[in-house]
Amino acid sequence: MPQAEPAVAIRHLVKSYRRGNQVVPVLSDITLDIAGGEFVALMGPSGSGKSTLLNLIAGIDCPDSGELRVCGTDIMTLDEAGLADWRARNVGFIFQFYNLMPVLTAFENVELPLLLTALPARERRERVGVALAMVGLADRMEHYPSELSGGQQQRVAIARAIITDPSILVADEPTGDLDRASAEDILGLMERMNRDLGKTIIMVTHDPHAAQRARLLKHLDKGVLID
Repeated sequence: MPQAEPAVAIRHLVKSYRRGNQVVPVLSDITLDIAGGEFVALMGPSGSGKSTLLNLIAGIDCPDSGELRVCGTDIMTLDEAGLADWRARNVGFIFQFYNLMPVLTAFENVELPLLLTALPARERRERVGVALAMVGLADRMEHYPSELSGGQQQRVAIARAIITDPSILVADEPTGDLDRASAEDILGLMERMNRDLGKTIIMVTHDPHAAQRARLLKHLDKGVLID
């Protein structure tokens, strides 16, 4: 049987940034395959290019050269509008500082991505209720972020990330702002999303304890992927 196409296929990827007249290399000749349903942790010192690689995979930033196919799409060929549409359908985002709207309830924060779809209000409500129940917050949906703990806010962020049923979840230091108990809860939740829902998860972390929860560990150092 032919092998399934990787969820992420990267070939000889290069990325640099301009700082005035200076070109600062960030990623150098990155080649990497990530299978569908994998849980990957990206580790490395500050400035190693971890978040840049995550942003490239998520279609937030564009590489200088190389090949990048994600969820079967050559995203380097998409224009800005095409990338925005592709991200909405394929990628869920989990951030270190939750990025919740403080003036919206947990329910309204989770519903936000669905407002860009043609779903009727009744179906939106049903989906949000299911997502919040999955992260254990069915009884907190009318609470505002300021009324929730850090761990609860991150659970809301995870519910928002999965509400459109994306294939890939990208997580940038998802436990970096949490105490150890809350971090354990969030990592356990991410493991269940990977195991039970088959979500491909790509997580950037500085925490070796968090990285141990992933099934595949990759290291970056000075923009180079090392074994």
